Amino acid sequence: MAGTRPEGNLARTYRGKPGLPRGRNGLPPRAVQASHRERLQASVIAAVAEASYHAVTVADIVRGARVSRSVFYAHYADKEDCFLTATREGGRLMSSRMASATRAVSPGAPEEQALRAAFLAYLGFLADEPAFARAVYVDSPTAGPRAAEQLDAATRRMADLNRKWHARARTRHPEWPSVPGDAYQALSGASAELIRSIVRAEQTEALPSLEETLMSLHMAVLADRPWTA
Repeated sequence: MAGTRPEGNLARTYRGKPGLPRGRNGLPPRAVQASHRERLQASVIAAVAEASYHAVTVADIVRGARVSRSVFYAHYADKEDCFLTATREGGRLMSSRMASATRAVSPGAPEEQALRAAFLAYLGFLADEPAFARAVYVDSPTAGPRAAEQLDAATRRMADLNRKWHARARTRHPEWPSVPGDAYQALSGASAELIRSIVRAEQTEALPSLEETLMSLHMAVLADRPWTA
């Protein structure tokens, strides 16, 4: 990754920092295990974003996490297992931020406010976590069938969120069109491709600028609304 800008909380590494104390350290075993997992997941995201999924080794991951190989294999079967877990956990945190943003919208507000809040949270999370965004949108498609399927599943979940939002909105706007299920998948896929192009160009901090494009695209298809100039 170019420059020295922060790569986000999900890509912290511990190079040059001490590892956890060995032996009897007074920390509960669960706390130690949780810290190991957190270190390893952050390290794999950072390593993949810096090099590429295929170039990263387990040695790179444990070096960034400041843990031993035995600790790594106590938690993960291999590099792929660690990478999938880390990106899945990041996706869960992103979904949580989106859900919190939509819950904060007043129940009586126009339907598009909830959609806009979700997009802002989605794009803002990725802008705050550029290493995670690169690992997901650039590396996951080529990291093997399991990673590609996990990414496809995330796209399907986004499509399902769009479908549920549209169904609720149409109870107040029956004039809005009914669309086939493939339309939600197409919108989700198009949004992902727009994001991927910006992340690949290493302009992740610019992702929030997609807000109006995503809103106009979705409202054009789901509300038959003219595209916002």
